[in-house]
Amino acid sequence: MSFPRAAGILLHPTSLPSRGGIGDFGPAAYRFVDFLASAHQGLWQVLPLGPLGYGNSPYSSTSAFAGNPLLISLERLAEHGWLDAAKLNSADSGIAAVDGPVEYDRVFAQKMPRLFESARAFLRSVSGEALRELENFRAKNAWWLDDFVLFDALRAQQKLKCWNQWPHDLAHREPAALEKARQELADDIAIRSALQFAFYEQWRALRRYCSERAIRVVGDVAIFMNHDSADVWAQRELFRLSNNLEPEVVAGVPPDFFSKTGQRWGNPLYRWDVMKQRGYQWWIQRLRWATENCDYIRLDHFRGFDQFWEIPAADETAVNGRWVDGPRDDLFLKLREALGGLPFFAEDLGYITPEVHALRDRLQIPGMAVLQFGFGDEGAHMYLPHRAAGKVIYTGTHDNDTVVGWWNSGAAEHERRNAEAYVGRCEDGIHWAFIRAVQCSPANLSIVPLQDVLGLGSEARMNTPSLNGGNWRWRFEQKQLKKELAEKLAHLAELSDRLPKPFATLANERFAA
Repeated sequence: MSFPRAAGILLHPTSLPSRGGIGDFGPAAYRFVDFLASAHQGLWQVLPLGPLGYGNSPYSSTSAFAGNPLLISLERLAEHGWLDAAKLNSADSGIAAVDGPVEYDRVFAQKMPRLFESARAFLRSVSGEALRELENFRAKNAWWLDDFVLFDALRAQQKLKCWNQWPHDLAHREPAALEKARQELADDIAIRSALQFAFYEQWRALRRYCSERAIRVVGDVAIFMNHDSADVWAQRELFRLSNNLEPEVVAGVPPDFFSKTGQRWGNPLYRWDVMKQRGYQWWIQRLRWATENCDYIRLDHFRGFDQFWEIPAADETAVNGRWVDGPRDDLFLKLREALGGLPFFAEDLGYITPEVHALRDRLQIPGMAVLQFGFGDEGAHMYLPHRAAGKVIYTGTHDNDTVVGWWNSGAAEHERRNAEAYVGRCEDGIHWAFIRAVQCSPANLSIVPLQDVLGLGSEARMNTPSLNGGNWRWRFEQKQLKKELAEKLAHLAELSDRLPKPFATLANERFAA
């Protein structure tokens, strides 16, 4: 796809300064969209929005289709009569004004009971148009919703054990056991269905608010699924599992400069032969769902569609893995046929072979450039702005340190010297030099993490790969979104020809066909 020239900000909704200790789709989200509009930003990029699994990572979800209930705004539920608005300000509401990083244990313990209470009250009183909307949501989305809410209820009943550790009949999805579970857990299942209904009602309302202000939402799709997910439990024939329902091989990346033992991610690998026999239906459903809920999609770990690193599940490191061919063009041709286009761009960072670039070029899917990576040796120059035509360029991503943090402690001396030679000295901070460089580049889309817009240091880093614990917690404060900051971004967007274009004027926007 050839994207229209635009600028935007990367911010996951959990980082919003919402009440309750975690960002959500409530008033703070709408204030952020207002800031984007006043700053003439045409893009809001988010991370995956699914329910959280291991490590509270948005890339480690228990479903490819469900939404994270922690992103549901209790304030918005109160506006729609799901709970008494007066309770929101009570000491035990679970939505007190809490600043600072996300404390996931506390948020789960306090907010989830309020969400369940609200959904239970809604189901007791729902009627008329609201009931019809709920029933329509259930019927339209039964293809993923029924398995997910049953999985979610069983997972809670089994005290969050991985599904292959459940009783044999449930782990193996014996029909009689599933039917018995549906009956016994009917109330819990209904509540979880209602919460998914609330999630998507709130998300789509927020997206409409964005579109009215000419802001496109950029979503993110992780290539692999968690083993402990509704998708693997319900469709295990699509995944490389052993007889005891454990992964027989897992995903990761080989040893490199950054890690002598590589990275063992642990996700089960796909049975691409079975997926091909089924016309890649699961992937078509997954990416159709993604494009229905976002305007553009970032495909994480694009290299895995060409070749993926297969690691024996018994191994503790990635050393003994091997490269195995992925589905390549075959998958994307089916996707294009089903979706009518490919509104995607590829995360193609790191060591990428010529074959991966050729695949991306054949599919006309743009790649990425990250300015922080551009100042090492000559091979790193591929990430510099003057070579970013047709790409999506960033100052850094959710996996990077902030620009200021990198400059102060992460960059080598020769990288700082090269960066200063390229972007020049900057009175308003190195982060603004980087922002101007990516905004004025020939890249179609220019995206900057909010931390870099705010000029924050390493304390604001969202994720440190391979670090166990402490990630995905950063949140900003509303007072940081100053009017002067919006005006500065707006001026730069105008000068760099990145002013947002209303959706109606982009009727001729074309995906790769």
